[in-house]
Amino acid sequence: MESLGEIIVLPFFGQGHLNPCLELCKQFGALNLRAILIIPSTLTSSVSNDHPLVEVVELPNSSPPPETADVTDSESKPGNGAGSNPPLNRLSDPMAQGIDHFLTERYGSGQVRPICAVVDVMMRWSVDIFAKLNIPIASFFTSGACHSAIEYAKWKVDADSIKPGEVRFLPGLPDNMALSYADVNIYQRKKGGNEADANEPGAGRRTPWWENVEGSTVLLFNTCDDLEGVIIKYIADQTGKPVYGVGPLLPEQYWKSAGSLVHDHEVRSNEATGIEEDDVMKWLNSKPEQSVIYISFGTEVTPTCQELAEVASALEESNQAFIWVIPPGSGISGPPKSIKTMMGKEDEGGFEPYGLEEKVGNRGLIIKGWAPQLLILSHPSVGGFLSHCGWNSTVEAVGRGVPILAWPIGGDQFNNAKLIVNHLGVGHTLDDPSETMNKEWIIKGIEMMMGDQQLHNNSKELAHKFQAGYPSLKAFIRLLTKSPLQREP
Repeated sequence: MESLGEIIVLPFFGQGHLNPCLELCKQFGALNLRAILIIPSTLTSSVSNDHPLVEVVELPNSSPPPETADVTDSESKPGNGAGSNPPLNRLSDPMAQGIDHFLTERYGSGQVRPICAVVDVMMRWSVDIFAKLNIPIASFFTSGACHSAIEYAKWKVDADSIKPGEVRFLPGLPDNMALSYADVNIYQRKKGGNEADANEPGAGRRTPWWENVEGSTVLLFNTCDDLEGVIIKYIADQTGKPVYGVGPLLPEQYWKSAGSLVHDHEVRSNEATGIEEDDVMKWLNSKPEQSVIYISFGTEVTPTCQELAEVASALEESNQAFIWVIPPGSGISGPPKSIKTMMGKEDEGGFEPYGLEEKVGNRGLIIKGWAPQLLILSHPSVGGFLSHCGWNSTVEAVGRGVPILAWPIGGDQFNNAKLIVNHLGVGHTLDDPSETMNKEWIIKGIEMMMGDQQLHNNSKELAHKFQAGYPSLKAFIRLLTKSPLQREP
């Protein structure tokens, strides 16, 4: 059967953006649309595609945007989601030229145009290229909707003026998303009191994502109504644009294996893990149900080496069974790591929990490098997740009914934590009253989460509602095929 048309998908740099964009392409293919995924050649080895209606186009390498970009995180990588705009002189770099050449060659001589370009919201600099051929834009947020909604609502209510002890409600959003003084000043606290970056939310200006979607006809978020229905509606009301929750965009096997184990090597075969899946499964099989806490802070924005040392001390002194993932470069601040580093092919050093493995014995499993996270979260022995609250990790845990102990570190993680704890009721926040995390608070937080049976019940109940099917994605496709989008001026 002939496809219904072509859709171009342009992801931002990094695995946390590439994975959901690739899954989105596969979903387009399943709905009989040809998807064209445009990527830089540095990401080629990260793509595993066998869908006949998904075409991967490799273009010359391009550099990631400046470090000043806001961290709106799919998976704790600086720049994920909806940060500040890279300078427009990026249009002269190799990838921009490659996109322009590809579009001109493919569609510039009277050929049938693509019905839409789905552009990662961090790739706003590319919009002018698509505009030359009058291709309408759907801005795609690889994160959830909560962060974007709260940051816009902060601007609407002048959150910078909030006083200590005050609670400020956000009209249009649930009361449980109200802001405290600490919520508004969390960026300052984590920066150690440095002057706020002008691009950061709450800095007296409209949130940058609003500017990034100007010219877009539709907004897409990597979420669903079961998680954020009221929040999706808020963004639609504020922007006046159609907004669809087209996710969560997780591998097909994740959804098909509900109630059983997910094997990462079957869905993410190109990711080099720091341990064999069979070894992880053997270790987990030796533990009672819901007795293990899984600890992972992503790969880019991690706790400091000092804070990670407190985690090690807490795990040593507690009786808690645990799996702790420590990627290369953990605890080191600096620019985003290269794709090779994220794939475990370069050694960036970083924190080492010297002697911990010997001290805890079989009670703990430490994984250095990538871990088979889907397998771990789907195993019945896992009863909690100490997480930075990156969006991918959040939805992977929620879908398997694993409660979250939130330790947000940057960007959208703080608002994701608010969604998890206050709105969804499937987690606790790891309190940090001293502003420097210590082992006592880590131990207390772990015990609180692992022992909270109501929290476990809430998590399992939400997981049962959290089903595949992508009804909003199908509604978006109906919009495209029945009434083609018109590009906004």
